[in-house]
Amino acid sequence: MNFDIEYIEKLSKVLKNNELTEISLEDGDTAITIRKDVIVAPAVAAAPAVSSASAVSAKPAEGVKAEEKKGTPITSPMVGTFYTSPSPDAKPFVTVGQSVNKGDKVCIIEAMKLMNEIEAEVSGKIIEICVEDGQPVEFGQVLMYVE
Repeated sequence: MNFDIEYIEKLSKVLKNNELTEISLEDGDTAITIRKDVIVAPAVAAAPAVSSASAVSAKPAEGVKAEEKKGTPITSPMVGTFYTSPSPDAKPFVTVGQSVNKGDKVCIIEAMKLMNEIEAEVSGKIIEICVEDGQPVEFGQVLMYVE
């Protein structure tokens, strides 16, 4: 498959018109990834997403460089939507101040209509939850910190 500029422009329009954050295609030795940059703002101030579709290689989102946090970060293994509980009327998996053990479910990331349960990678106490329920997250984005 030959990726000409018209084809890439059509893919960019599909990305924009369908509220997607990334499209990846591969055919033999040829591959293309088109990703929409999303700026992640602190929970207190909402910022609009920046739409600049471009051909880039897959790499973790760098996100907002905040001051150094104490504790071990639990990061998102994928692009998706963050949920604190298994359903809207259920209690959250974890809250700030709660102790967790390695392997405990701490949240769900919905990606392409699939609910992916995220587990704690370490044991400790949740000291901060960095993402609000229902907020979109990027690959590599810090979801919470465990002390």
